[in-house]
Amino acid sequence: MNLTFIKKYTFYSLILILTGCQNGCQQKATEQKTLLPLPQDPLIQVYLNHSQTSKYQEAYRNKERLGDDLEKQIVDTIKGAESQIDIAIQELRLPKIAQAIAEKHKAGVKVRLIIENTYNRPLSSLLPQEVKKLKPRESQKYKEYRSFIDINQDGKLDANEIEQRDALAILDKAKVTRRDDTSDNSRGSDLMHHKFVVVDNRFVIVTSANFTLSDVHGDYAKPDTLGNANNLLKIDSPEIATLFTEEFNLMWGASNNKKFGLKKPIRAPRTIKLGDSTVTIHFSPTSPTQPWINSSNGLIHTTLSTATKSVDMALFVFSDQRLANILEGRHQQKVSIRALIEKSFAYRSYSEALDMMGFALSDKCKYEVDNKPWRQPLTTVAIPSLPHGDLLHHKFGVIDNQTVITGSHNWSEAANTGNDETLLVIQNPVIAAHYTREFERLYQKSQPGLPQRIQQKIKQEQKQCPKIDLPSTIENKALQVNLNTATLAELEALPGIGKKTAQRIIDARQQKLFTSLKDLERVKGLSNSKLQKLQGYVSW
Repeated sequence: MNLTFIKKYTFYSLILILTGCQNGCQQKATEQKTLLPLPQDPLIQVYLNHSQTSKYQEAYRNKERLGDDLEKQIVDTIKGAESQIDIAIQELRLPKIAQAIAEKHKAGVKVRLIIENTYNRPLSSLLPQEVKKLKPRESQKYKEYRSFIDINQDGKLDANEIEQRDALAILDKAKVTRRDDTSDNSRGSDLMHHKFVVVDNRFVIVTSANFTLSDVHGDYAKPDTLGNANNLLKIDSPEIATLFTEEFNLMWGASNNKKFGLKKPIRAPRTIKLGDSTVTIHFSPTSPTQPWINSSNGLIHTTLSTATKSVDMALFVFSDQRLANILEGRHQQKVSIRALIEKSFAYRSYSEALDMMGFALSDKCKYEVDNKPWRQPLTTVAIPSLPHGDLLHHKFGVIDNQTVITGSHNWSEAANTGNDETLLVIQNPVIAAHYTREFERLYQKSQPGLPQRIQQKIKQEQKQCPKIDLPSTIENKALQVNLNTATLAELEALPGIGKKTAQRIIDARQQKLFTSLKDLERVKGLSNSKLQKLQGYVSW
């Protein structure tokens, strides 16, 4: 059998499990589907917690499972620190990471930690009355984590258990300083959603995963889960580390000069040549008052527009209309487009998965402004089949099997204009191959198309909302008025547009052409209700 054949096909590794019995012991063989590892770039390495190229012994649930141990990659990087560790993470609940941080802090390494304010407290410290006020999702997370801390399962948390398992309590005992996004004396950014580590101004960990059981290993009480599907990059580059340190320093600040969210200065994407890779990095958010194309979603848009053969996407959330629009243009140019969307978000009214499948779902008999179902729908939009309890938490796209979009940044307006986020665009076919394999693995077991229950929901809407306005693309394009070329008289003829507003539209387009209906928000006098009335009547 030649090497090409081995690389192309799957082979099976047999794991022998010894089971005890009265009359001696017998061997039971179980099969785990395993793939040969792909080559790694020496400076940017890719790890996937659902990978089929490796397996590891998970300590917390004492099980051997397929996948890369993302926690070990983070711990090993931290343990290698000699001078400084900077960590910006939405949520940190993994004790081995906390223990590694505490050890380096004790050894004299400078440690700085930023956490999202919602999660900046040891869960074991919550009082009963505070637990009662938790929302259902947070209440469930609390119960799960409390059970994890309760090692002897006696229903009580003693000091020894807390010191072993409650990550933030471990850090508090070690006196590791941490801040959150309220440290700038604000209510906090929409979300401090970063997930990165910088060590010794050289090594950078960037991931889609929070440092939690559910995001890395799996739910503690659900042994079949493998953790939400996530990816992690380990980068060896002082230049890239410097960019991440600059972002960290803005948030960490000095005295009263901490800056989160939109308080951070406007910065353009930065591109660095690293070995065989070209890496472009941008940090969110970008104010809605700035040109959209200069934002992180604008960078995604620019990258998608280069596709000539294929675009594959695995996304937790996809809700930015302009990104769907550029994909539709690529689709019309015969570019192959496939999308995997997390089930929890795929069929919501704002989901671009619906647009790509040619459907529209209203919210209280109203469509989103700019909603645009595709005229030539895709049959390659799907939700992945994951163990019950696991979510698709990736935020990546692969263009022409050469370029990867990844990071903590969801493809949404919230991530773009409100959250502290990281976005990377990496041009390197060796790195892209890892993401392509992950996409193929998920896609092979996915459920394409619109479920019958959602189709029925759409039909019910049409009966219950007889006066609902159809999304713009369902109208006749030939009858639409082009906002960028229309005369004053043509604009005046639009519903709700008078002579003064028509002139304001002309004045605004002379400053900058319109690229969407939402762009009309910069025209004085155009409320959201008026924009709704213009759906189906205008183009750009």
